[in-house]
Amino acid sequence: MDWQAWLTLALCGVVLVTLTLTHIGADLVMLAALAVLLTTGILDGKAALAGFANDGVVTVGVLFVVAAAIRETGGMQWIAQRVLGRPTTVLGAQARMILPVAAMSSVMNNTPLVAMMLPIVTDWGKKLRLSPSRLMMPLSFAAILGGLCTLIGTSTNVVVNGLLIGYQQSHGQPPEGMGFFDITRVGVPCAIVGVIYVLTMSRWLLNDRTPPINLQADPREYTAEMMVETGSAIDGRTIEEAGLRQLPGTYLMEVDRGGEIIPMVSPTQRLQGGDRLVFVGVVGSVVELQRMRGLRPATDQVFKLDAPRGRRCLIEAVVSDSCRVVGQTIRDGRFRSEYNAVVVAVARNGKRLGGKIGDIVLEPGDTLLLESDPAFADVHRDSRDFYLVSRVEDSTPPRHERGWVALAILAGMIIVAATEILSMLNAALLAAGLMVLTRCITGPIARRSVDWQVLLTIGAAMGLGKAVETTGAAAYLANNFIGWAGSSPLLALGVIYGMTMLFTEVMSNNAAAALMFPIGMATANTLGVDYMPFVMAIMIAASCGFATPIGYQTNLMVYGPGGYRIIYFLRFGGLVNLVIYATTMVATPIVWPFK
Repeated sequence: MDWQAWLTLALCGVVLVTLTLTHIGADLVMLAALAVLLTTGILDGKAALAGFANDGVVTVGVLFVVAAAIRETGGMQWIAQRVLGRPTTVLGAQARMILPVAAMSSVMNNTPLVAMMLPIVTDWGKKLRLSPSRLMMPLSFAAILGGLCTLIGTSTNVVVNGLLIGYQQSHGQPPEGMGFFDITRVGVPCAIVGVIYVLTMSRWLLNDRTPPINLQADPREYTAEMMVETGSAIDGRTIEEAGLRQLPGTYLMEVDRGGEIIPMVSPTQRLQGGDRLVFVGVVGSVVELQRMRGLRPATDQVFKLDAPRGRRCLIEAVVSDSCRVVGQTIRDGRFRSEYNAVVVAVARNGKRLGGKIGDIVLEPGDTLLLESDPAFADVHRDSRDFYLVSRVEDSTPPRHERGWVALAILAGMIIVAATEILSMLNAALLAAGLMVLTRCITGPIARRSVDWQVLLTIGAAMGLGKAVETTGAAAYLANNFIGWAGSSPLLALGVIYGMTMLFTEVMSNNAAAALMFPIGMATANTLGVDYMPFVMAIMIAASCGFATPIGYQTNLMVYGPGGYRIIYFLRFGGLVNLVIYATTMVATPIVWPFK
């Protein structure tokens, strides 16, 4: 190897050590490594930046918009309630998440699937008060394992099948490639064993990296009043069935039913349309209440504001002693007429305020949670009526009436991608465009929904993988290690799998597959055995990067949100690699004999 190959391998080592021992963001580490490769001339500008133009990276970015549209229309809450539910244990939560994710991953690419599920699982985990580290890595691993079950489960499967068709054509064989379910016979046993391992061992190997979110620590305790919409999904359901029990950061103080007050509300109490529910909680919990399907602010003034509700947001404002409505009730003060804003919640020095919101007499120092046009913050920031005015992020009321439209677009995207009518990128772009055109999401929110840290990390990691490939470092290592196999087909299969698994942990999985494919085919030809066991081993090994965050795109996506360090992947994911390795080595020769 020349100096470029040695420097690239050394840089890979520095990246792994830095991610292991420091808290520097993965995006910054990867971009720094890319800068070194570009500065030393190992990669030119086109090769260094090619990862950012990769279809997979662009697809992930577009799917952030799709996922945001599902959230903005209340669709994520529907998915969480219908599919994820409200399990009472960590194991139950992981099982409710892993099984449907693995099933969906078998018919759609796992990277966009994780991009869509990441915000859903994040919000769901907050409601269950579970540490993100308990959910994020199982989410990624479930998607990877599910991708082993069909030919279109991962992009790597498609890449290897394309390489096989090219090999067959060049050797005068019918270019049949692999069938849709050929990988299933080995992939399903691997997925089952992997899921069992994740559910069994995560209890001991995935400790809380970050503490469960303690919403009660916020000193501002708001009193908010919501009304049950007649005929809605929660009309006639119990408090527990409606998901209003044990809400994080808030609790239901009382129910006002036609003037009759029901205090100390039981979880079995059935809701009725028109019930006024009085909640006490922090600002984040009030935002979540605003998003719940079947609940709306109890004051009708909300629906008399000028701006359409989908364009409004929540704003916190501290009342000054010179405010025009101090000393009056919120109702008598005509707050909507004065400020074109409606009070949806009030906080007062940690005191719990009873009764209806409209009956509260405002005092200096009260903190109001207002629903209004975003321009309210700019107009009244220097007003003498308020000491402080600030906008609450991500507080736009959901467009529940558009929920079915967003879910229909999502289902259509999955169908056309799974049936290969359109590519995943094409389907995602059309879905995102339809979300904007049908007003499921606004342009500004769509732009803000893209997680650029995730995209930068993945794009830069692809550049690093490209350097490992183009400098010859990977080929040198592969050709030297393959000599250990001797004349044993089973041992050779094990070496091919091991090398592919090693490369996919430090470079892109597609690059690892492309690198090892000709080596695997040459090995089969030298030993005089069927090449299909080697094709299968390369396909599975390249798709199974569990031991490092850079081993697979989905690992990079959950690395930050899960609060992980690389040692967590080495400890937990490394064992998954060994389990899948052993399962593949047993199942592959049975399904695809060497002959």
